Amino acid sequence: MRSNTLTSEAPDSVGTLIDGRAIAAQIQRELAGRLAALKGRGVVPGLAFVRVGEDPASKVYVGRKEKACAELGISSATHVLPDQTHESDLLALLQKLNADARVHGILVQAPLPKQIRESVVYSTVSPQKDVDGFHPVNVGKLMLGDPTGFQPCTPAGIRELLVRSRVKTSGAEVVILGRGNIVGKPMAAMLCQKDKNANATVTICHSATRDIAAHCRRADILIAAMGVAEFVKAGMVKPGATVIDVGVNRVSDPKAKNGSRLVGDVDFAPVRKVAGQITPNPGGVGPMTIAMLMQNTVRAAEMSL
Repeated sequence: MRSNTLTSEAPDSVGTLIDGRAIAAQIQRELAGRLAALKGRGVVPGLAFVRVGEDPASKVYVGRKEKACAELGISSATHVLPDQTHESDLLALLQKLNADARVHGILVQAPLPKQIRESVVYSTVSPQKDVDGFHPVNVGKLMLGDPTGFQPCTPAGIRELLVRSRVKTSGAEVVILGRGNIVGKPMAAMLCQKDKNANATVTICHSATRDIAAHCRRADILIAAMGVAEFVKAGMVKPGATVIDVGVNRVSDPKAKNGSRLVGDVDFAPVRKVAGQITPNPGGVGPMTIAMLMQNTVRAAEMSL
């Protein structure tokens, strides 16, 4: 049975599941009125996807985002460039998309080939169309607590999971595993702001952190985003803590159809017996990332008027 906070109730011996799919669907329903208002003014939000190469995971991720656009009535177009594309050619495409009034949001799918510098690419996308939240202007606004910028979709989605699951962040001890620019750093910046849905004490752990388990055991909220399969074990989790699993890792499994399966950064079944609330994987953070991308795109279209 699902509760009003969009969590799935579980037996007393295990933590409650935070239903990312249900919360994402709720956010997308909330966008309907804003999309209707834009349509009434003759505006259809447009989102451009740019993919370089044929990375299988990237193709899947973009496909899911395209599907979400179609369901909501957001116009989308995917630009696919060869793996050997020169950086200058990609930048030229981005400048063209920056100048196209029909395009309100631009997303360059990572990873990019080694000859292309991600920092240059993200800096080239117009800050007003940077629905991924990676342009230095938007990164700076996030650090300053300026709400006028776009925020990265995965951290923003995690914050929505916490808010809509009624997880108290003010005064909470938050431990983030991973210091990446996509999740770890922006997540820390969001949760330490002086805001009712933040105001937490945040610790970032990484490969050089001594005794990571000790840090984890004091966390009221533990966010695993380090890209190590099933790294977080039950003994590392404070009883009753909220555990958010961001990781996507492929591990060998002879019993699986293709000889492998996807797992998160959390050893789910044992950890669930200790946690108060926990995200499943899949079905937790992933759908929220897409929902926040849709929300950013709608907002970009609104800002263009």
